[in-house]
Amino acid sequence: VIHWYKQKEGEAPERLLFFSGGKVTVESGFQANRYMVESISVQKQCVLTIKDLIPDDAATYYCAYWDPHLWSTWIKYFGTGTKLIVSEKGSSPPANSEILQKKRENQITYVCLIEKFYPEVIRVIWTDDEKEVTDNVVKGDIWQSTKEDEYSIASWLTVPAENKDKKYYCKYEHEEEKASLPTQDPVKTAPQEEDCRTVFNRGNLILFCLIFITDQLMHRTAYLVYIILLLKSSMYYLIVLFFIYR
Repeated sequence: VIHWYKQKEGEAPERLLFFSGGKVTVESGFQANRYMVESISVQKQCVLTIKDLIPDDAATYYCAYWDPHLWSTWIKYFGTGTKLIVSEKGSSPPANSEILQKKRENQITYVCLIEKFYPEVIRVIWTDDEKEVTDNVVKGDIWQSTKEDEYSIASWLTVPAENKDKKYYCKYEHEEEKASLPTQDPVKTAPQEEDCRTVFNRGNLILFCLIFITDQLMHRTAYLVYIILLLKSSMYYLIVLFFIYR
């Protein structure tokens, strides 16, 4: 039995339908004639088709199934989800993509910058000549560019300095384009800290120029400052309250 769930942004997921024995059962509240499910047993695939899309269909869709385990325990497994965006605007590939490099003592940080694409759904990974690299990889959040319909993202990889001659690739997959950027091609050297303003004005690279290295520390510091100010204001409040009642 294959289940399909629909989750709108900011809401809990709700079951849309389930598929069993070649029959589709759609939950109440949904138009049954708009959903079609096809099972391809040879490829172990279950395909959901939605007809006549409307803006309310915009959501993330998950497939799921129950799997039996020991002692009659059942666990429901969910897929990673497919985000559906309903828009009159056509999709567009990244307008710019590049790798920046920063050397610091005994390590090198490569920053893969992918700018101005639509829609915002994109997959970015790092690989070497053989396999995907997951250690010391950080993927930044997608941010909107100056135009509301353009998005950008940055991902960075940190490697030991002795790997400077090793080639790494930043690969991205967008519905309009797939590309692989190698680190051994001429890469731009990241500017020093005092050049941050120039970088920000030139593009939307707000994650680099050492900011990406200290971003978590800044957030922690801001959080501690907020707590201290909150405690301080609470103390003043108690003192004023004491004198009022006295």
